[in-house]
Amino acid sequence: MIKIFIRQSIQIRFLFIASILLWMSAASAQSSAVVSAHPLATQAGEIVLSQGGNAFDAAVAVSAALAVVEPYASGLGGGGFWLLHRAEDQREIMIDGREMAPGQASDRMYLNAENQLIGGASLHGPMAAAIPGTPAALAHITKKYGQLTLAQNLAPAIQLARNGFKLDQRFVQTIQYHQQKLRSYRDTADIFLENGKVPAVGTLFRQPQLAASLSAMAQKGAAGFYRGPMAQEIIRSVRQAGGIWREEDLASYRVVERKPIKFTYRGAHVTSASLPSAGGLTLAQGLNILESFSFSNMSEWNKAHLVTEALRFAYRDRIELLGDGDFVSVPETQLLSKDYARQRAALIKMNQAGASIPTQAMPGEGAQTTHFSIIDQAGNRVAATMSINTFFGSGFVAGSTGILLNNEMDDFSMGDNVPNVFGLYGSKANAITPGKRPLSNMSPTFVEDEQGILIAGTPGGSRIISMLLLVIMDYVDNRQLDPVKLVSSPRFHHQYLPDQIQIEPNSFHQNWINGLKLKGHTVKTENRSWGNMQLIYFDKKNRQSYAASDPRGFSDTRY
Repeated sequence: MIKIFIRQSIQIRFLFIASILLWMSAASAQSSAVVSAHPLATQAGEIVLSQGGNAFDAAVAVSAALAVVEPYASGLGGGGFWLLHRAEDQREIMIDGREMAPGQASDRMYLNAENQLIGGASLHGPMAAAIPGTPAALAHITKKYGQLTLAQNLAPAIQLARNGFKLDQRFVQTIQYHQQKLRSYRDTADIFLENGKVPAVGTLFRQPQLAASLSAMAQKGAAGFYRGPMAQEIIRSVRQAGGIWREEDLASYRVVERKPIKFTYRGAHVTSASLPSAGGLTLAQGLNILESFSFSNMSEWNKAHLVTEALRFAYRDRIELLGDGDFVSVPETQLLSKDYARQRAALIKMNQAGASIPTQAMPGEGAQTTHFSIIDQAGNRVAATMSINTFFGSGFVAGSTGILLNNEMDDFSMGDNVPNVFGLYGSKANAITPGKRPLSNMSPTFVEDEQGILIAGTPGGSRIISMLLLVIMDYVDNRQLDPVKLVSSPRFHHQYLPDQIQIEPNSFHQNWINGLKLKGHTVKTENRSWGNMQLIYFDKKNRQSYAASDPRGFSDTRY
């Protein structure tokens, strides 16, 4: 078992939580591994592997199980990206199951006559929901890449939904913090509140309606969701509650297979999510810029200064240039260019912070997304990040289906100088258009060098990209091979706007903070830690896999 060594700067409570996580993170050496944000979802993947399924079958099982045991984070009413590596031919592909704007959506649908955002309009209720992609993605992955049937892959999730499972502290706290949203709609309250009250830890939680919806998919595939009785019930409930979905919106949804973003960082090969995820391009820019600098004999705050400036450039281009590549022209070749990165690096001053356009905007409530990583004995691997956006998404359950709908429409650019819930700004490249997919930060990622392979990803909204950048640097620059240390190290973040370095509480010493302030940076200590990274390290020498779950996951329930 890998010992846990967490830097003293991480909050003391992580030590206790991390020790609990060892049993569920599969940190012992083995040739295959599954790691997710919930032990029952991890178990679902392991069951499917034991039945002769491959990593892709296990990915479907874990995705479906998370929809049951972690419905506040992902589910059939949301979307995601599944990054696949097929061992037999080394094929790498990103399955784009991102949500898309309904046919009657418009770029002004959340603005009033004064071009101001209507409070909560893009976050609450069916008007905030984009057309889900997860059901189509699960059917597609099974059919094209799996070895089992969809019914076999969904069976663990169906059993969990039908028979129930005992609520843990995290689930109960999440309901407690978000009960006002859950009370907004009767169908939602009936599922998540027990006679109108927050259920107790240990309560057996059954979801028979969700079990029936999963069973319909098991029998009919994607058509069980996008057509027929379930689709009709979804549309009925959405339109009755003031939404704009139509049956043709569901019927026209398609999964897209996309080439991942690929680049190198100091010789390590990185594969990450492509548009409509901003993750791969933004991550590549940041690391390409940092490649121009040597970190040997450099203070920790000088390294942090360089990381901050690299993120400042990368996030600025994210804001100004990125959107759904099927609808807008994005200069990907330029953004991935090492020459372009060197030009950016030359603008960085070692003793002075750069500047972003000033703003009063601050991030609102945080995100809830989920990630899992899988590798099987054949070497097939999956990194998958799924979401319904904020905790419990739109708060709207679609009628009798038991399916909680997302609020991913908030990930579009709403208008000039209008940030989304994460404080991120956008341009016309990410404006709302019917059929378009909103820009995302979800960044399932592979990192490979001569010694091993990382399979990684995390929830965290706009901070996803910076979290992965720090982990890749720790692995490549510091030669850190312990997955528990990789997911546990302290985090900081900069996203161009607001122009500040955000740090986790009790994470960095005062000299580090003072060193950055002397350069002109604003350093803000947040009131919580962030992220719930699920990571596997495959050691090429001994052909073993080591997995770890982020200790922060237990405490990330409120924002």
